[in-house]
Amino acid sequence: MTLLRTTAADPRMSQPDSLVEQLLSQMLFTSGHRAGPAEQNSWRRSLPALAADLREAGLENVEMLIEYHMPLTSKRADVVLAGVHPATGEPSYVVIELKQWTAAYSFEDSTELVEVPGMPGGPKLNPILQVRGYCEYINDFARVLQDQPDALAGAAYLHNANDPSLLADLKTVPMTTTGRVFTGADRGKFHDFLRSRLADTGGKASADLLLNSAAAPSRQLLKVAADEVTNRSQFHLLGNQQLAVELVLHQVDQAKKSNSKRVVIVTGGPGSGKSVIALELLGELARQGRTVLHATGSRSFTQTLRKVAGHRAPRVQKMFKYFNQFMDADANDLDVLIMDEAHRIRETSVDRYTKAALRTDRLQVDELIAAARVPVFLLDEHQVVRPGEMGSLNQITAYAKSLGLDTIHVPLDAQFRCGGSAEYLDWVQRLLGLTDGEPTPWKPVPEFAVEVAETPWDLERRLVEKIDDGYSARMTAGYCWPWSDPKDGALVPDVAIDDWSRPWNTKGDRRVGDAPPSALWATQDGGFGQVGCVYTAQGFEYDWNGVILGPDILWRNGRFVTDRSANRDPDFRSVVKVSDLRFDRLVRHVYKVLLTRGMVGTVIYSTDPETRDALHRLVNRPSEGKR
Repeated sequence: MTLLRTTAADPRMSQPDSLVEQLLSQMLFTSGHRAGPAEQNSWRRSLPALAADLREAGLENVEMLIEYHMPLTSKRADVVLAGVHPATGEPSYVVIELKQWTAAYSFEDSTELVEVPGMPGGPKLNPILQVRGYCEYINDFARVLQDQPDALAGAAYLHNANDPSLLADLKTVPMTTTGRVFTGADRGKFHDFLRSRLADTGGKASADLLLNSAAAPSRQLLKVAADEVTNRSQFHLLGNQQLAVELVLHQVDQAKKSNSKRVVIVTGGPGSGKSVIALELLGELARQGRTVLHATGSRSFTQTLRKVAGHRAPRVQKMFKYFNQFMDADANDLDVLIMDEAHRIRETSVDRYTKAALRTDRLQVDELIAAARVPVFLLDEHQVVRPGEMGSLNQITAYAKSLGLDTIHVPLDAQFRCGGSAEYLDWVQRLLGLTDGEPTPWKPVPEFAVEVAETPWDLERRLVEKIDDGYSARMTAGYCWPWSDPKDGALVPDVAIDDWSRPWNTKGDRRVGDAPPSALWATQDGGFGQVGCVYTAQGFEYDWNGVILGPDILWRNGRFVTDRSANRDPDFRSVVKVSDLRFDRLVRHVYKVLLTRGMVGTVIYSTDPETRDALHRLVNRPSEGKR
């Protein structure tokens, strides 16, 4: 939870090189990597300065939690000071954000963003808002602070700044107990502030409380989430959707009454309402004051949910986590953990960024089941599209059984995507060989349209016509083309078919020209100009769906076959990690996901002439012929 725990009386705090060496050693042990030169210089210059101020303020025995790692996130606060309040004797904490800035100016008249002369990387967040955000997060997730509304304060300390006029723009943000700024020019006021929040004794017990605190959303955060999520409900639950919600709520009650643990698995195809159930549960459980979090394995999906569900209350965004953020969560800290898109659970949470101390053989499913009294898995077994994904009904059930836990399975039979057409879903699964039965001709239904395009120009034209009619639309493709980084500030048109070419969606979290960030490609304006892949399309829907079948899936002798040599997905590259049989199954799942994103209709194009001929025969009535 913290890189180094010490006090200002520690001799190392007056020996910068010794202090940095200690921090580097601890970071190497906990994370497996060393801090860069910039971070080392920050430690060397700022931490001894803060320790000197604590000594001068008569607070040399206050506990200093250096590089405090906030619960259930990768964020770290520079220093958290732990002590007792001089007036009440209760535990008291001050979050300190250390800056070496000597000047900062408002960025384009913004109060939230500032420019720092000589510092690369563009505008920075106003440090008052930065430290206030840290305080808010700690208040929301450190359970020990739930009933201590005045236990936490925060300040940005610019110890090198001696001319307040060069920092006046920072103070356009209103100052509060959890967000204020001090400079080297007003060190006396900084000392007064620290003494108003901390006494010189009792710090050890307060630090122990914080470091050993359970991590769970606070009652205040749950109330905000209930107002934001429950009151924004735009869906009516039907049939087994309502059953799933009521069943989970019942299991939560029973688990509490019997002091037991229960596992719920909800299965359903694309558009069956799994995510609606997840949000309904999140809102209702939050309203009841249950400790609940939502998690997925998809960056795009999680970021979109954060944006939508936390639109008016950004604090709610913190309740949307990733599967790999529960590696060190304490057992049953949560009442409920809702795992949406659980087919994306991986064998292990360990990756190249994982701290050394957490690098174990522990299964990700074990971490997720352990984290809550009632873990809820919502999944579609036919959407496993990456090697290492292992979130199937059988796998989760078998693992729960090995722990001595019973599982409750709720299958969803309703269909809300693809115009509510169960016929289309069945047709796609037969077409791709993912279910029993031969591929069959498409029989038109009024609620959903299927079309075949002869060229990519034709596919795009049809979708543009739908957009002109007021519909939303996106183009997607199998991963059969290279994916370049932007050049000269523009996306590269890598998806090239004859004389037609378009770029993939952006790779990162920033706009490139008019193209939205990767995670928002499916939902934000500007996404139509790029081709999406399965990783940005999975979990989303739009009215009209354009799908390019690449040369990795071909129609031969009355059925689809796959061609591994035509696929460019780096995850499929290793024959050792992904056998040919596994590759074949995963690629079929990829196209199943791509073909089931549409709400009103799908336009299909294949780069292979023989496949296009087969699609025309399967989709178009005999009298229509080719278009």
